[in-house]
Amino acid sequence: MSRLTEVGEREGWRCWLCDQPVDPEMSVNDSRGPSVDTVLTKAKAKATGQSLERLAHRGCNTNKGATAPVVPWPDHLFVIDPAPIVATVDHLTRKRGKAVMARCLDRADADAAADWLADRLTRLAPDSPMRATVDPGGGQFLLVLHSS
Repeated sequence: MSRLTEVGEREGWRCWLCDQPVDPEMSVNDSRGPSVDTVLTKAKAKATGQSLERLAHRGCNTNKGATAPVVPWPDHLFVIDPAPIVATVDHLTRKRGKAVMARCLDRADADAAADWLADRLTRLAPDSPMRATVDPGGGQFLLVLHSS
């Protein structure tokens, strides 16, 4: 089994950056083709115990080198002042604690955003014990990400 196939099967053939399906049959030279992304240096991976390699589209992987990776909030969620997901998850993985990820005007929107974020974290940071909660306050609802 090739390294690409091994990583792809472990990741469920989904790009860790854009969360879209990766076609294992597509050419690795195509921007939507599969590639293995080295997320951490070997020293950091050994020290933190995190996965060293993740599956990414070739284009997502290439663009990540030019700009910081961004996991976009989906258009169907109504969130206000959304925090950058990758940077916040990285910070909470290293430092622990909690961070406000967004504000929502009603409970249903906040619950939907919390459910989406929790699901997305299972692929973005599968080894990090994080959970999303909704805290009411001041006539709005805060989406809070906790790391333990």
